[in-house]
Amino acid sequence: MNDFQEIADRVEIEALRGEFTDAAMMRDRARLSTLFTPDGVLRMPNVPVELIGREEIRTGGERLQSQWDFFVQNSHPGTIRIDGDTATGRTYMQEIARLLDGRSGLNFAIYHDTYRRTPEGWKFTERVYEVRYVDTTPLAGSVPGPGTQAHGSGKAGDAGQAPGAGEADASATGTADDFSAPASAERLDRAIAALRANGFTAELLDDAAAARARIKDLIPQGAGVFTGASETLRLSGIEQDIEAGDRYQAIRPRVLKMDRATESDQIRRLVATPDVFVASVAAVTETGSLVIASGSGSQLPASAGGAARAIWVVGAQKVMPDLSTALRRVEEHALALETARAMAVYGQPSAVNRLLVLNAEPQPGRGTVLLLREAIGF
Repeated sequence: MNDFQEIADRVEIEALRGEFTDAAMMRDRARLSTLFTPDGVLRMPNVPVELIGREEIRTGGERLQSQWDFFVQNSHPGTIRIDGDTATGRTYMQEIARLLDGRSGLNFAIYHDTYRRTPEGWKFTERVYEVRYVDTTPLAGSVPGPGTQAHGSGKAGDAGQAPGAGEADASATGTADDFSAPASAERLDRAIAALRANGFTAELLDDAAAARARIKDLIPQGAGVFTGASETLRLSGIEQDIEAGDRYQAIRPRVLKMDRATESDQIRRLVATPDVFVASVAAVTETGSLVIASGSGSQLPASAGGAARAIWVVGAQKVMPDLSTALRRVEEHALALETARAMAVYGQPSAVNRLLVLNAEPQPGRGTVLLLREAIGF
């Protein structure tokens, strides 16, 4: 290979890497997928995610970007080593992002690349994303709106909101499909009254901090407690209180250390019949029903009756007028947010494979709903 050809190849490969960043920033996943060979692979072991072939790279990326509030990616030139019609290289990345559920972060990473010369030019055959640094401190900035100055100083209080903050403002629109706006005081009262009439113990609390304190009163010391996967529990600190201390026998940390191949039966029994099950729900209706959606179904037996006691912590935005609206909230709102979380944690999207509706609690004192006046969780 002559020097001019190598220079041309390097320029084309650098342009390919720049095109990747541009397609990501412009949310053009169809274009991004064509930058790979038909059998190309995009791997993100730290997530973990593995997308094989152009179609998976396109659809997997579209699922992720549908959850962005904003995403900014900067790529910096690294190495390129050419060997005939193949090449290897590294690209250095800096990214900031915030999801629609309020989670945000900054990271520095490296793409370890393999390239191939094709009739259409140089393409990626593999990109492996290695995170070197991540910071999940909530970002103080925001997407500029109409009239917002470019430096993003904005009004006091606009920056640095915790997940769920500001959701009350959405209620001003009054739209029927606003599934993130807290219910009014009248609707909360109706839900509480209906839940009690249906046999649930129902309490109306001001906020997540009050629920966090109340949980300690409700669960006896030494009880075996299983915490369902829940953004409400995570954001409120309830999950940490139960799983990090020695006040309770926390089941989830124990299960996560067990071998699913050899101890699956024991895992199933532990999560299905705890002393106390603590979780949230996808929706609660003003007619007194709880709606719980699940991809695997592993948490449903405890809610349905397997746990000796069940406690559900529910944000005010989850109160729906009736069951049909509650089911729409699951499909049109909660599923998208849970898919973003599942992609980040498990590398695969979520799905509503199991759906449980609790219309009443036949065992007095078994089921407690802590309904909050503030919005929190999905």
